[in-house]
Amino acid sequence: MSNDIRIRKGLDIRLEGEADKAIKQLPLAKTYGIKPDDFHRIIPKLIVREGSEVKAGEALFHSKSDERILFPSPVSGKVTEIVRGERRRILEIRIEANGQEFKDFGKKNVQELSAEQIKDHLLASGCWPFIKQRPYDVIANPDDKPKAIFVSACKTNPLAPDYDYALKGKEVQLQVALSALAKLTTGKVHVSVFKDSSLSPFRNFKDIVLHNVSGPHPAGNVSTQIAKIDPINKGEVVWVVTPQDLVVIGELFLSGHFNITRTLALTGSCVEKPQYVSVVAGAQVSSVVNGNVKSSGTRVISGDVLTGKKVSEDGFLGYYDDQITAIPEGDDYEFFGWNKPVFNKISTTRAMTFSWLNPKKKYNLNTNTNGEHRAFVMTGMYEEVFPLDIYPMQLLKACLYKDLDELENLGAYEVAPEDFALTEFVCVSKQPHQKIIREGLDLMMQELG
Repeated sequence: MSNDIRIRKGLDIRLEGEADKAIKQLPLAKTYGIKPDDFHRIIPKLIVREGSEVKAGEALFHSKSDERILFPSPVSGKVTEIVRGERRRILEIRIEANGQEFKDFGKKNVQELSAEQIKDHLLASGCWPFIKQRPYDVIANPDDKPKAIFVSACKTNPLAPDYDYALKGKEVQLQVALSALAKLTTGKVHVSVFKDSSLSPFRNFKDIVLHNVSGPHPAGNVSTQIAKIDPINKGEVVWVVTPQDLVVIGELFLSGHFNITRTLALTGSCVEKPQYVSVVAGAQVSSVVNGNVKSSGTRVISGDVLTGKKVSEDGFLGYYDDQITAIPEGDDYEFFGWNKPVFNKISTTRAMTFSWLNPKKKYNLNTNTNGEHRAFVMTGMYEEVFPLDIYPMQLLKACLYKDLDELENLGAYEVAPEDFALTEFVCVSKQPHQKIIREGLDLMMQELG
């Protein structure tokens, strides 16, 4: 069974520095870091202490609100430091790697397991954090029964990794993971791929419903696909898993090991040789870029330019990220930049900018916002790049003045912060849309549960 999803509203941001189709196997980094901030609304309760020896897959901490949800070490080694901030808040757990000795969770045959046995195995192994839920875009509640599970295998964000290439050779792991997840829902497992992608590893899988997606970004966002396939109503829950996390789950059932090795795209105009690298999640950024990024005037981002986080080379790769982007730091002031024709920037309007003349041109953009924070201005630009049947301006304002009834009525159950990355990009008021939506969703979760 196959369905077509065609998105018309959106914007493709074409940047220089797309990764070449070549994978470099990186050695283990010396230091790895797990950041509790990568797991939104999780309050960590430590299991290990400084000096503890751990194996790959051995739990470092669990959720304070649910001890079943474990967060494992990506490598075997020694816990060298637990970095704390204000009020002793845990910022990072650093591990000095000494190889890859895996904790053995035992091989499992998915076909012989019940839904509860699969769920228990995912919880015990630390794979549960890979399953997120909508509404609220947080780690799924193990006690919920989702009406459907969604996997987006067609990323459309700037310089996104090509999953057809990155997942090549992982077909067995993917199928095992999808068969396992199919037992956890009363509905279907929906997988979306590019319509023109004939090489997608998901084309011939069982236990899924396949959807063909076309259109500009955010066609690849899972919220866009959920809205077209099976919209979320009040009281309903759907689960979301990324393709690279499926590989980790499949590997767990096949080998009994928690192996969180990812195929990461090293991208951006400040990367000397954009390429794919094989790396374990949580690796120190310096071990990944490894002299391949321009040394001055560069911002390194764990993730993509729209939703990623700025990191230093001493920092660590985000737990869920499969992309590092390096672009020029926009720390310069363009004199009278608002009063002259512009040919080297992207814009959704035709006022003083001419990107519309060459829609396939790739740009070398920096981090400059080209403006300053100000009150919301009604321009209609948000609706041009926002494909969901939701009023984005009104939803943002409802988040700001904390009206729960309006948030419900305007469709907040259907969205995640990443869905507002494009509206934030085109915003003439330079408002932090993703932060506003995140705070609104947190308020709903706190007050409505």
